[in-house]
Amino acid sequence: MDNKNEKKEFSGATRYVLDDELAMIVNISMALEMPLLLKGEPGTGKTMLAHAIAESLRMPLIVLNVKSSMKLIEALYQYDTLTRLNDSRFGDSVRDVSNIEDYLKMGKIGQAFTSDIRTILLIDEIDKADTDFQDDMLDVLDQMEFDIIEVDKTVRTKHRPVIIITSNAKKDLSDPFLGRCNFHHIAFPDPKMMRKIIKVHFPEIDSALMENAVATFYKLRELDAVEKKPATRELINWIRALDTDPDFKPKKLIQGEVPFLGVLFKKSQDYSRAVNHSSRRKLF
Repeated sequence: MDNKNEKKEFSGATRYVLDDELAMIVNISMALEMPLLLKGEPGTGKTMLAHAIAESLRMPLIVLNVKSSMKLIEALYQYDTLTRLNDSRFGDSVRDVSNIEDYLKMGKIGQAFTSDIRTILLIDEIDKADTDFQDDMLDVLDQMEFDIIEVDKTVRTKHRPVIIITSNAKKDLSDPFLGRCNFHHIAFPDPKMMRKIIKVHFPEIDSALMENAVATFYKLRELDAVEKKPATRELINWIRALDTDPDFKPKKLIQGEVPFLGVLFKKSQDYSRAVNHSSRRKLF
């Protein structure tokens, strides 16, 4: 195991604002060699945390984006039977068609297991997968090995990866799954934390712009019947848009003039609702 990386502790990254509790659970999970399950609504920084850990500890990041139709074997390895068949028919390949291993490709979990150095393995949006996928995947991560049945071979991890699993909490996870992970819920940033995040991205931001933009942003998030509330990413992009508009004045926001609402709201009904409310000056 890579002791050099293992002794390091995560304390934040250049563009990730970290609270003490989250830093503690990350470091405890690494010390205990347990997956860390992060829950929270989209835009709370779950995925970016894995990127921040990789940056801070200078470790490669491998990302498994979970899809609803995904089978576990896809995350472990793929056997390219079609290419092997074509090579055997046409005989012009540099590969040895009698050697099945020439046609095996590691999936994301397989890549983390076979890496020559310790990696961060991000399993993103696990709640999209079915229960069997979740539980079978954790069996593999517990044992740190899996079998390639085509060649009767067992792949064992060279260096146990740091495992970060995210969930948008759209679907309940099984009790066995929850029991085998450390857990942390990342709440949506409050205005005080959001100001810290903004200062990281815009160190020279005008104070009036920041205060009025943050106040307007949280009012817009409170609008009724909004399907997709704007998240931190949208706020940062919105501030960038406001800051680049030479005609924009921060005081316009509290007067009900809210430009570039399309940067904050990506669904047509949400956008229309926000436009109607801001035009009636109901935000403040």
